[in-house]
Amino acid sequence: MLGVIVAVWLSERRWQARGGQKGTIVDIAVPAVIFGLIGGRLYHVITDWQTYFGSRAIKEPIQALFIWEGGLGIWGAISLGALGVWFAVRKRGISMSAVADTVAPGIAFAQAIGRWGNWFNQELYGSPTTLPWGLEIDVDHGGEPGVLYHPTFLYESLWDVALGFVLIFAGRRFALHHGRLFALYVAGYTAGRFWIEGLRIDPVGGVDHAVTFLGLRINQWTSIVLFVAALAYFWLSRKRDSVEIVAPAEPAEPAEPADPAHPADQADADSEDTRDRAAEEPASTDDGEDPPTPRPAAETSKDEAADDPAPATEKATAAEAADDGAPADEKAADGKATDAEVTDAPAPAADDATPADGVGAADPEVVTKEKNSR
Repeated sequence: MLGVIVAVWLSERRWQARGGQKGTIVDIAVPAVIFGLIGGRLYHVITDWQTYFGSRAIKEPIQALFIWEGGLGIWGAISLGALGVWFAVRKRGISMSAVADTVAPGIAFAQAIGRWGNWFNQELYGSPTTLPWGLEIDVDHGGEPGVLYHPTFLYESLWDVALGFVLIFAGRRFALHHGRLFALYVAGYTAGRFWIEGLRIDPVGGVDHAVTFLGLRINQWTSIVLFVAALAYFWLSRKRDSVEIVAPAEPAEPAEPADPAHPADQADADSEDTRDRAAEEPASTDDGEDPPTPRPAAETSKDEAADDPAPATEKATAAEAADDGAPADEKAADGKATDAEVTDAPAPAADDATPADGVGAADPEVVTKEKNSR
């Protein structure tokens, strides 16, 4: 659990430095740890099932659930823990590869701390040695009195610490993204695990011995397969340059609901804004045309005179009646022109022809004088 705390703390700092949101790694760590514990225990029970089941079992089947007694396979913890991370990042809409690269150094440091649990349980020790840092193992845990054994858990702890710092340096120096830094972690860890596993003599996969295949322990074969797979991914993904999402997209702000009484851009008829707008803007006609522009009185009179079908004489009579205060219809009834009318009226043109009714015939003397003058 101390290793988990350190891994989450470091990964959270690295994630924020990459542009991610605060608290993302903490949230992801919850399903990752739960799935990781289940996966790690399952791998241990499957590969060492004879310890809990069968005629040669040295523990009760219920003890398969007692994780505090030791027995967490790192292969199962990483595999199932990654599944928990995948569920979390998919829900958040961020890149799985970006998260994997971020947490890789933290996982290495967490393993370095977790290996010290093997010392308390006196497990995962190596063959006998005469080195000064050799470890004593109790008889109850398979050791012999006076014999020192390789502290393989210490070797792996130191290896993991060095690997964690190498990953931090490589990530900054070479900008390894798209899961390549995590692939480098897998390759580095399995390379160290392979030779450390070769030093171990504690049983794995059996009650009193380790299961081997072609002279190698089962964990060594697992290390070989994962090492090759990690290198293959590291090489095949070298040209990937797509953008990795480290922060989910901001949700769009919901639009204000429209008032069903009228369109969104139309105010109420009796609102103050509507009354002010009506006072400032000129009224418009029903058909949407602009109101007519007012014209001077003189132009209006000319246009009305041109459009009025009434005879000009009637209009003149009306104008004259307006001038002297007499009604126009009284002058029309009298039928006689005033002196002013005779003086102002133009003289009729001379004509030899006489109207048929004899009215308005020219004076003979005047006609004779005009002819002589011509």
